[in-house]
Amino acid sequence: MDINNWHSELEYDQWLQLPVSGPRPSARYKHAAAVIDEKLYISGGSRNGRYLSDIQVFHLTSLAWSALKLKMETGADKVEENNLQEDFPATSGHNMIKWGNQLLILGGHSKNSSDVVAVRAIDLDTHRCGVIKTSGKVPVARGGQSVTLVGSRLIMFGGEDRSRHLLNDVHVLDLDTMTWDVVEATQTPPAPRFDHTAAVHAERYLLIFGGCSHSIFFNDLHILDLQTMEWSQPQIQGDLVIPRAGHAGTTIDENWYIVGGGDNKSGTPETLLFNMSKLGWSVLTSVKERDPLASEGLTVCSAFVNGEKHLVAFGGYNGRYNNEIFVMKPKRTDSTRPKIFQSPAAAAAAASVTAAYALAKSEKLEFIETDDSNFEGVRENNPVQDFSIEMNAIREENKVLESSVAEVKAENSRVREKIDDINGTYAELSKELHSVQGQLVVERSRCSKLEAQIAELQKRLETSQSIEDEVQQLRRQKSMVDRNMEMAAAQTQGSGGVWRWIAGTPNT
Repeated sequence: MDINNWHSELEYDQWLQLPVSGPRPSARYKHAAAVIDEKLYISGGSRNGRYLSDIQVFHLTSLAWSALKLKMETGADKVEENNLQEDFPATSGHNMIKWGNQLLILGGHSKNSSDVVAVRAIDLDTHRCGVIKTSGKVPVARGGQSVTLVGSRLIMFGGEDRSRHLLNDVHVLDLDTMTWDVVEATQTPPAPRFDHTAAVHAERYLLIFGGCSHSIFFNDLHILDLQTMEWSQPQIQGDLVIPRAGHAGTTIDENWYIVGGGDNKSGTPETLLFNMSKLGWSVLTSVKERDPLASEGLTVCSAFVNGEKHLVAFGGYNGRYNNEIFVMKPKRTDSTRPKIFQSPAAAAAAASVTAAYALAKSEKLEFIETDDSNFEGVRENNPVQDFSIEMNAIREENKVLESSVAEVKAENSRVREKIDDINGTYAELSKELHSVQGQLVVERSRCSKLEAQIAELQKRLETSQSIEDEVQQLRRQKSMVDRNMEMAAAQTQGSGGVWRWIAGTPNT
């Protein structure tokens, strides 16, 4: 492969491992990554239970690694005094976001972490590093959370705190004022989780996918409307996605690319593409099960190289720790107008309002043109027949919209029927459960009676054993008495007996 022209050898939607010249950083997972100016920045991570504290840079032009040597920030207005002992602490499960000429590093697990989320900044010009003071409702310290940049705000969701308590809260950091605030969202939020991914669409919708609790791996997708602060879980189209955690994601235009992840038993080999406008999953490509791209705790970023956007993946763990660099050139897709995150009924209603407004506007224009003789020129250029055609077109459009609304109502009716069936099944299962519970009570009662009978029999057996011992003892005593009597009888016969002596009968 030509190092200086590697991007020309890429096939669309296929991963390629890049050759690396010179030394490489330690293999790791649960690190953080960001791409800036054709450079991939890697911070921290974990390896063999040990947190890492280095900052590494991969140059996509020369395909070589270099270490970023940080300088300690001493400005009292930017750095807390109790955090000046180290440039960047050994951290895992954190996030790294580009903001201006800085890299912002948030959260993560470390041995000497504070009780709240710390925000560190690395100046890419001076390489100075320090902790930025924040105010407001600062979230509790955590790792495995997601952090997404939306305008000048960072949206943090979920994670796992230092006590291994799972979270599903939403916090917002205003980067202009460095002030935290907590979001009080409505509707049903995602279950508490960590090691999930998040993305933002149209600068309004926050998407949450996958992740895990301490016993469950998720494949659900939730959306938070950042204007109304309402959670929703829309109906998803396309391929079935298996549950996963520790995966990585990045967006290019309206496509959200998901790489890797797993369930602590095996890695997920497929690279997924989620169209955020059409709410549809598709499998872009797949790798072998033990491939580094089928790892948990890897990272993936988008990079602009040679005039095209690429995916850049690094690290992860799938039975071994990885430090390879993989790139992919995704196919360009046509950008369509966003039409998701709105129910079909709402969309139809909005379209009806628009059509009604257009109809009213055309009728008003027609009235003005027919009543006002000063608009003769307008009548010549826009005759009444044209408005009739437009009105007929609008009426046809209204019919289509009404048909769409009818379809939505029919779909809602089918959904209600399914819900009723599920409720009926649930009721039957509940009855069966109560019946089984009653049988268990009866069986437990029988078991108790049997245990009492067994105890009584054991006592009888013990009593029988005691009687048997007494019988044996009496038999032995009787046997001794019998022997004594036999001996006494023998002695009497040998001496002639006392009666013979009394009778005076001489011995012979």
